[in-house]
Amino acid sequence: MSQTIIKLENVWKTYKMGNIEVNALRGLNLEIKKREFVAIMGPSGSGKSTAVNMIGCLDVPTKGKLFLEDRDISRLSESDLAQIRGRKIGFIFQQFNLINTLTALENVTLPMIFQGTSSNERAETAKKLLELIELSDRINHKPTELSGGEQQRVAIARSLANNPDVILADEPTGNLDSKTGSIVINFLEKLNKEGKTIVLVTHDADVAKHAQRIVYLMDGRIMGSK
Repeated sequence: MSQTIIKLENVWKTYKMGNIEVNALRGLNLEIKKREFVAIMGPSGSGKSTAVNMIGCLDVPTKGKLFLEDRDISRLSESDLAQIRGRKIGFIFQQFNLINTLTALENVTLPMIFQGTSSNERAETAKKLLELIELSDRINHKPTELSGGEQQRVAIARSLANNPDVILADEPTGNLDSKTGSIVINFLEKLNKEGKTIVLVTHDADVAKHAQRIVYLMDGRIMGSK
């Protein structure tokens, strides 16, 4: 079996804006191996967000192919993609994307609801994950009662709810101070050592250095990697 978990093969993504076509991705080729820690860098408008949408199965190519574990998912319906995302990929966002009316525990249980996990198992798993990120004493707090760093840690716990193979972190330290950002990155490194594939999108070269490989995007293409 291939050790590649995600593969973009000559992927183009074209958006139509009136009579104008904008190519956000231009024949992008990218392979991510299982258990790899990859950072994606590039200036605004380089295609990073669109590439993330492809890697995270949030969108499909206009042209080209998108593979997840050797399965071509380029033409799947949104409902099929949603099921794959729920099982295989955990998301961590810069804005945390927590629901303010829910407690930390309830936020972490959310992804499990969509996978049909029983309520008892959801609660048990969420408690274990919040313990893992050292927030056991904050499980009944709502996001507005948590610091930025605590909210991001809740977001990390939520990303692990369905035990996904891939963690996709989009600017996860963007709204954090440097000390709290380091805690988040160190936790991602720990998850990688435990077998998770990590894809990190960042503007911060110091953050990117924690990855095993850095991919540089420009104008919808890979301009280099190291």
